[in-house]
Amino acid sequence: MVRMDLASLHHELITSSDLLIVQDLDGVCMPLVKDPLTRSLAADYVHAAGRLRGSFFVLTNGEHEGHRGVNRLVETALGDPAIARREGLYLPGLAAGGVQLQDEFGTITHPGVSEAEMHFLASVPARMKDLMSSMLPPLMPELGEVELADEVEKAVLDTQVSPTINLNSLFSRLPGDVDRQRQLQSMLQLLMQQLMTMAVAEGLQDSFFLHVAPNLGRDAGGCELLKPSTESDVGSTDIQFMLRGAIKEVGLLVLINRHIAARTGKAPFGDDFNVRTAPQDHEALLALCRNRIPADQMPHLVGVGDTVTSTINPSGDGWLRGGSDRGFLTLLQELGRSYGHQNRVVLVDSSGGEVDRPSLRNGTLEGISDPEDPLQFDVCVPGGPDAYVTWFNGLAAARNGLPL
Repeated sequence: MVRMDLASLHHELITSSDLLIVQDLDGVCMPLVKDPLTRSLAADYVHAAGRLRGSFFVLTNGEHEGHRGVNRLVETALGDPAIARREGLYLPGLAAGGVQLQDEFGTITHPGVSEAEMHFLASVPARMKDLMSSMLPPLMPELGEVELADEVEKAVLDTQVSPTINLNSLFSRLPGDVDRQRQLQSMLQLLMQQLMTMAVAEGLQDSFFLHVAPNLGRDAGGCELLKPSTESDVGSTDIQFMLRGAIKEVGLLVLINRHIAARTGKAPFGDDFNVRTAPQDHEALLALCRNRIPADQMPHLVGVGDTVTSTINPSGDGWLRGGSDRGFLTLLQELGRSYGHQNRVVLVDSSGGEVDRPSLRNGTLEGISDPEDPLQFDVCVPGGPDAYVTWFNGLAAARNGLPL
């Protein structure tokens, strides 16, 4: 396929009459970092997102609220927590994979989530810390008591509905030591499986799943495959303990449903449609759209992400494709084909941050895509988040008739 550049995409979208940009956050509008508490957003990006109100949603596996939430980054960027709520400058959309819904004024709901699930999730960070404190010392005996406690504190991300363990800080202590990095990945898998067992013991056997980031797709049972560390790519750095249904492709339909409801006054999937009750199968999601959304109501979709992987199967049988943005970008692309729309898929290079990722700079897409990949990128952004944010700000200004 012939790819576009950002300038061409800009000209196409300036006059789009029913535009909906659905955008990931980390690695897209801000660089990937080892410690999420060090992230920052630019104030001009926050204002640009506000100018695109009605044409822009975020779709992230991170969270809106809490001390690790993106809302804190918005408030810091603006210099005053009151400004975002007063002027409606929080980033609207879905977080935690699709279960945390927020409007631009910071009003948050968790559609379809039970009190029992929320209660268990509240206990997960402490359980993670206890398990990690006992499982890590045999793998990293060089850590003293204080260092161990510090690393556990850095690794456990105590978010409300998607508590996570992040190995970036530990990996930074083992540069190039692939064997030990893989041992840490195996430990993380075992630890998270123990948490799943605890949930089952409390009657929540159908409530949760494990999201591996980045991953190599899913196995025959639907479980996400860990991406092992290699000399050039650390592979999977995080596993999130997530609510079942919280996958981005389903979240995409929730956002389309809300967008159409705002424009027409009627939600095609119903006012209560959410990721917990929606179909999970890709073909079923496509069929639902075709059955419920007329062509003249389907918006012009632009999907923006950074985490897409493709690695040759060690068995020699095809490719292992994954990445947390692959599902929603693929569905967005297929919706365009189904409706005869020029939906656009934008891939931002996140390799320039603090986390090792495959790069777009050499143009090969090695580790990201493959010659048989059904997902095709309309625009690649090798300049990373800085280049994307500059483009995004320009688009928001142009659609509002402001000087660039």
